[in-house]
Amino acid sequence: MEDPRERLTTTVSDAELERRWKAARAVMREHKIDYLVMRNDEEFLGGYVRWFSDFPARESYPFTVIFPVDDEMTTIACGNLPPSDYFPPRWAARGIKQRLGAPYFPSMHYTATMDAELAVGVLKEKKGATIGLVGRTSIPITFHEYLVQHLPGCTFVDATDSIDRLKVIKSPEEIELIKNTARLQDEAMEHVRKSIRPGRRDFEIFAEAQYAMAIRGSSRQLVLVGSNPKGVVIRWQVHHFQNRMIKEGDQVNILIETNGPGGFYTEIGRVFSLGKPAQALQDAMGTAIEAQALSLSLLKPGANPKDLWDANNAFLQKRGYLPEKRLYAHGQGYDLVERPAIRYDETMKIQAGMNLTVHPWAINDSAWSVVTDNYLVTETGVSACLHKTQKEVIVIE
Repeated sequence: MEDPRERLTTTVSDAELERRWKAARAVMREHKIDYLVMRNDEEFLGGYVRWFSDFPARESYPFTVIFPVDDEMTTIACGNLPPSDYFPPRWAARGIKQRLGAPYFPSMHYTATMDAELAVGVLKEKKGATIGLVGRTSIPITFHEYLVQHLPGCTFVDATDSIDRLKVIKSPEEIELIKNTARLQDEAMEHVRKSIRPGRRDFEIFAEAQYAMAIRGSSRQLVLVGSNPKGVVIRWQVHHFQNRMIKEGDQVNILIETNGPGGFYTEIGRVFSLGKPAQALQDAMGTAIEAQALSLSLLKPGANPKDLWDANNAFLQKRGYLPEKRLYAHGQGYDLVERPAIRYDETMKIQAGMNLTVHPWAINDSAWSVVTDNYLVTETGVSACLHKTQKEVIVIE
């Protein structure tokens, strides 16, 4: 008889899950929290449910995890009318006591409280419980209102920051998965390099990058591609604007933001030139690489993200380029964008064990260039670059 476990793609070990659960319960006991409740609906920015259960939310189908301080967890997924316990399959569920489900969808407003009703059925078992909400920005108002209305006597607190501070520090097992994602992205970037040629449209290069990562075990791929004539300033583009045809002499900007087997994210961005690149582009790339090196020199345990933000902008402006106004560096894990954010208002300081992508750009009236790579924070600074693709304008002859 076929073993159903053969269906599983890369997962973390039992020991890794137990490490997370133990750390979370220690925090819960410290803050006298009886339950953690989290709800995500996508994999790109839905790392909370996966960190606890090893199952991602996908394709905007909401997935809820209820994690008690003294018992196994409950999951709630889109499924059949209750009682419904088809997902996750019992043979794959670890640390999960109940698998509840109902046919609820964000596009059908009259099903808006079906998962909340199931959650209340679990949470009301302990009268006067303190319930820690994790990732409040991912919990819809309909879900939250129903819980508050139907759990009188319970206290709701925001437990997000406490859980963030656990999940941003990567274990050795997680670090190996992160390194593997970076390695596969290097391979995907080489595949893309061989795929770029005149006559192809930007979305075809997007498809090549997406394929190159999916065939290597990635389950979620965000790929930005933007081509432009030599000397014209334009950034990479989302799929909606990827119909331009690549021509001789063009430059092509590629950003591969994907997870790898096991679900951990890194990202790599490079600029390609079909023929000799414009000098302004070369200069901008050199500045972006120097800006990245500056941030890396400051990425040490205890560093304040605002200090990196200020130093990066001062450097860019001194060189005659525009200051950053976006998120130019940040943590990554099960979320494509994870704390700490390297910006002026982040309260979390840099710590050893974090995985950060650093992607400064250099923009002026003559050029737009960016370099994007991942690094691990060590006790003394940062690791060697996790990506091995050369940092330069890559010329395609």
